[in-house]
Amino acid sequence: MSKIIIDKNRIKEILERGVEKIVDKRHLEKRLMSGERLRIKLGIDPTGPKIHLGRAISLWKLRDFQDLGHQIVLIVGDFTAKVGDASDKTSQRPMLTDAQIQKNLKGYKNQFGLILDMNKVELHYNSEWLSKIKPEDFIKLASLFTIQQMVQRRNFKERFESGKEIGLHESFYPLLQGYDSVAVKADVETGGYDQLFNLLAAREIQKYYSQPPQDIIVYEMLYGLDGRKMATSWGNAITLVDSPGEQYGKIMSMRDELILDYFRLCTRLPMTEIRIIEKSLKSGSLNPRDAKAKLAREIVTIYHGKAAAFKAEKEFNRVFKEHKIPSQVSTFKLKTAKINILDLLVRTKLAPSKSEAKRLIEQKGVKIDQEIIDDWKKEIIIKKGMILQVGKRKFLKLI
Repeated sequence: MSKIIIDKNRIKEILERGVEKIVDKRHLEKRLMSGERLRIKLGIDPTGPKIHLGRAISLWKLRDFQDLGHQIVLIVGDFTAKVGDASDKTSQRPMLTDAQIQKNLKGYKNQFGLILDMNKVELHYNSEWLSKIKPEDFIKLASLFTIQQMVQRRNFKERFESGKEIGLHESFYPLLQGYDSVAVKADVETGGYDQLFNLLAAREIQKYYSQPPQDIIVYEMLYGLDGRKMATSWGNAITLVDSPGEQYGKIMSMRDELILDYFRLCTRLPMTEIRIIEKSLKSGSLNPRDAKAKLAREIVTIYHGKAAAFKAEKEFNRVFKEHKIPSQVSTFKLKTAKINILDLLVRTKLAPSKSEAKRLIEQKGVKIDQEIIDDWKKEIIIKKGMILQVGKRKFLKLI
């Protein structure tokens, strides 16, 4: 069992950097400074196969606690994923099947291992206990809360007032997540700010089971590349298992106003260095593009190493600064001598439909061998080695 490290400065950073709210901060600080080994809990539902940087914020905080010697308790919500967390959702989310859940969580342990020392993590799947709850026990849990409390949740309130449906099963989620804390005897639970209602519910459920209520740390929300909440389904997410080139390119495409948030929430750079970057951006002595390049190098290095970050940057500059084709391009075999440009883009899946292909051409977003194609009626004579380009990032070589 690892020794508990009491480091006032490290504890201060854990409790402040990227933190939106703590319940109960004074109590938690006292416990951390006492040398007590705490059980720090995080639950993640396998709603998709890839973990994105927004979720990684909590995982990095767990790593900080782990480095101080505390016990990390990681719960994969293979049962709660069937219900679906309503937090911050503007409509009912679809209920996942067992097959979908099992498919999604296949790579989770390896992704956790990119951040945490999994040999020291206590890993659970909440079907271990939630599938065994008796109906009478669940009714007792439900009696701890009221319909009014559930409807007053911001997202439920907005849906109710706008006439959108709220599934009765959605109100079960906080009860199930709260029971997770009872099952693992959590001292502290972490999560995104949108999880606050669920985490507070867990405190009440722990009290019901005569357990001390957990302290809570909730973190700032990380916005996606387009300024909306990061979500894989919206295509604005950077995931832990994106390739180095994908991670680098996505970061370079982000909105400028997100740069400092990403430095603070997604990198391990000291805050003193981030403040210098902030000052330089405000004074104009640092160009946002150069700040993004540094950010991209930092993030790619964390998940893929320095060599991969250097290679990704070199490749990005090759395409976007030097206007050359990528050094490696996917290939497509086309068995025809002549084809309309719209059909070519759809056949090669560079465009999902002819109407979208036409729109791309009219916007001058389509090139063949680096020459802009601006006539959507054009017939293309197929040659081996021909390079198709759609937008700034999609390239395909015909063979």
